[in-house]
Amino acid sequence: MIEYYLAVDGALLEAPEERASVWLCVAPDAAEQTRLCKCLGVSAQSLESSLDPDEVARIEIKPDHLFLIWKRPENFDGRVFNVSSFGVVLSEKRLVVICAANSLLAGVDRQTGMSTPLDVLMAMLAESVHHYLGHLRVVKQVAREIQLQFDRTMDNQHLVQMYSLSESLVYYVNAIQSNGTVLALLRSHGQKHGFGPEQLEMLNDLIIENEQSYQQAKIHAQVFTNLIEARGNLANNGMNHALRNLTMINVVFLPLNLLASIGGMSEFSMMTAGLPWWWTFPALLLAMAVLGGAMVVALRRMT
Repeated sequence: MIEYYLAVDGALLEAPEERASVWLCVAPDAAEQTRLCKCLGVSAQSLESSLDPDEVARIEIKPDHLFLIWKRPENFDGRVFNVSSFGVVLSEKRLVVICAANSLLAGVDRQTGMSTPLDVLMAMLAESVHHYLGHLRVVKQVAREIQLQFDRTMDNQHLVQMYSLSESLVYYVNAIQSNGTVLALLRSHGQKHGFGPEQLEMLNDLIIENEQSYQQAKIHAQVFTNLIEARGNLANNGMNHALRNLTMINVVFLPLNLLASIGGMSEFSMMTAGLPWWWTFPALLLAMAVLGGAMVVALRRMT
C-alpha cells in the first residue's frame, strides 16, 4: 500500500500522487515493489532490506538520490523492547519511506518548519532518537523494580523478564550505534551538498542525542549484566549456606546416632548390668545432649 502526502506549514496532508512530496509505502507487494524500483532507481534487494528487521542501519549515496536504512524502536509490549528497520529514498523533490507499519509518520505530523522532504526526514530521525530515550527511561524504572526483588525470592517470571530486557538492550546498543554512523555520514554528505544551516544544526543535535542514547543503553546493558551475575551469586550463596547447615546437622548427629545405636542394643545393658537402669539410660541421654551441644559450639567457632 502506498500513501501520498504533501508537507504544508509543518503538517502532512494527503495529496494526489503527482503533487505528493512524501510517499509512505507500507509493506508493498510484488507489483508495488516493481513499480518503486522503476520509479526510484533502487534495487529489489534494497527494498527487501528496508523491511528486514535484522538489517543493519546504513546509507548509500547515489548521484540522483540518497538511500538509507534506519533502525527504530518498536512500542514496548510489556516484555521486551524490539527494534525494526525502515528504508528511505531521498531525492531533491521527493521522500519515499518503505516500512512494515503505517504508524511511522504518526510522530512527525505537525512539526514546526517542516516544508521539504528533507525536513520530513529530519523529523522522522528526531522522533526515532527521542523514542529511544523514552524507552531507556522505562528500562531504568524496570531495572529499579527488579533490584527491589533481590531481597525476596524471585520467581521465574521476573528472571525471564530480566534476561529478556538484557537481550533487548544488546539489540538497542547495536541499533543506536549503527544509527549514529548513518547520522555522521548524512552530516558529511549535507556539508558537501548544500544542506541548510538549520538542517546541519539539527543533524548535530541528533548526533549528540543519539550518542547520549548509546551511552545510556550501554550503561543499562551493563547494569542488567551485573544484575544477572549478582542474582546468580546470591543463589549460589544461598545454596552454600543451606549445604553448610545441612553438613553441620549431619556432623552433629553422626556420633549421636552411634551412641544411640549402642544404647539401643543389649551390649549397653550388659555393660551396665550392675547399675540401676533408671539412671543409666538418662545418663546416656544426658551425655548425648552434652556431646551434641559441645559439637555445635565447636563447629560454630570453626566457621
